[in-house]
Amino acid sequence: MNTTTPKPYLTSRGTDARLIVGGEPFLIRGGELGNSSGERAYLNNYWPVLESLNLNTLLVPVYWDAIEPNEGQFEWRIVDELLEDARAHNMRLVLLWFGSWKNSMSSYVPAWVKTDFERFPRARSASGMAMEILSPFYQANQDADAKAFAALMAHLREVDPQHTVIMVQVENEIGMIPGARDHSAAANKAWSEPVPAELLDYLYAHRAELGDTLKAQLADFDANTEGTWAQVFGDTPAAEEIFQAWAFAKYVDAVTAAGKAELELPMFTNAALIRTGTQPGQYPSAGPLPHLADIWRAGAPALDFIAPDIYFPNYAEWADAYVTSGNPLFVPEALRSVDAAANALYSFGKHGAIGFCPFGIESISGNAARMLAGANEVVAQLAPYIAAADADRAPQGRAQFSTTAPTMTGLLPPTDNQRAPHRIRVGDYDVEATYERVPAPTLADGVINESGQAAGTEKLPAAAIVISTGEDEYLVGGIGVTLTFHDPTRSGDIIGIISAAEGRFDETGEWDQIRWLNGDQTHQGRHIRLEPGRFAIQKVKLYRYR
Repeated sequence: MNTTTPKPYLTSRGTDARLIVGGEPFLIRGGELGNSSGERAYLNNYWPVLESLNLNTLLVPVYWDAIEPNEGQFEWRIVDELLEDARAHNMRLVLLWFGSWKNSMSSYVPAWVKTDFERFPRARSASGMAMEILSPFYQANQDADAKAFAALMAHLREVDPQHTVIMVQVENEIGMIPGARDHSAAANKAWSEPVPAELLDYLYAHRAELGDTLKAQLADFDANTEGTWAQVFGDTPAAEEIFQAWAFAKYVDAVTAAGKAELELPMFTNAALIRTGTQPGQYPSAGPLPHLADIWRAGAPALDFIAPDIYFPNYAEWADAYVTSGNPLFVPEALRSVDAAANALYSFGKHGAIGFCPFGIESISGNAARMLAGANEVVAQLAPYIAAADADRAPQGRAQFSTTAPTMTGLLPPTDNQRAPHRIRVGDYDVEATYERVPAPTLADGVINESGQAAGTEKLPAAAIVISTGEDEYLVGGIGVTLTFHDPTRSGDIIGIISAAEGRFDETGEWDQIRWLNGDQTHQGRHIRLEPGRFAIQKVKLYRYR
């Protein structure tokens, strides 16, 4: 890697943000290592697997207790070895700061913090019981974390002029559980005090664009609103969650700002998501969740964005929620199933994502690994077109999904057994998609597997990126999707296929054609088909006729 590479940065803080690395747009084809898999002696055996997945970035934890075993004394061996090994394998890094909180708990704080619970107070339950969670309401906790994180970033400034590290996650899956808020002495005092004017002023200034959940809680909010947290937001678990979210956000903001003062890289924090039907306290509450995005944005301006860890099957719903709340999409953790490949294509195609990263990536195997490698290869080849199309389509700030047709989209089956065509506008045409999630039996080339009969038993991913590259021209990349094109003006014109060709883009961006597809593979000019079980990219040219 070039030792004179400029610092990575984001082009904006809105939904249209692009990550720039080495002066060029960079899509993170990533994978997050397991929480205990980032040390050289363990990771050495997994590099061949990681390279076979067509990754360009690893997400790797850095543990506070490992780098500062004694207060003020730092040990950098783990970090330095990660940098060396990543460079040797031409891989970028996103570091995950396991500081005060990891999956709600404070399991990675140093022993000198854990054992001095009077100096570094814990959160407490409603009954007053101490918890394995540092309280964000005590300055000593915040200061200790901020000093350690600043030391890490200062060390990177000195030893990583190549900018192998391109982003940093601050803390990991922050949240309160099993209660909606901390009941320590300092937290109880803050709960009974007036809501800070800083937050009230932000909410009033942005009242027109607040998320629906917060708007509903602030139905009578105006410029003169003031009072305690219960008076402003209600005496409910939902109000307690807002209170706790503000405390977490202010703490993370201070830690982030301390790190950026040493080395200004893009920084974010992530959230564990909510199971259907659960209430605050029944899930890790008060983290950077979509319904709390405005609280986090107000409380942690040093953060560049918030991010979801998506393990639930309704992947598109959660991805969309983070974009509609005003964020660019970056998924630091996702389920490493065969569907990871499809979710990657959706993320980059639908939202121009900064990146997509299945969790426990060193343990992926079998069809899940093969499918993810194929999806990453498609994204790598289409990366310049994804970056350009995203710049054309994404609104600044909070997404409103305007009526302007996007020039790019990502396609996923809207339901698990989608049979009716899935219709969406891309460029000048409506695109109808059907999906094949099983290998077809032996049929004539280009025939859709309408019967659902499978040549095998394992379901495969079905997804595509569709990009309008010019008048009547499209790039289509993916697997298991069949497309037809229609005139959205309903002029009576039929949209036909002049040509379809399968190929690949080489390392210089030149198109290498593999085969011409104007016969059986296009059903004699009636559709574009990406076969189930095999990733491909096609160039398509359309025309109108009557």
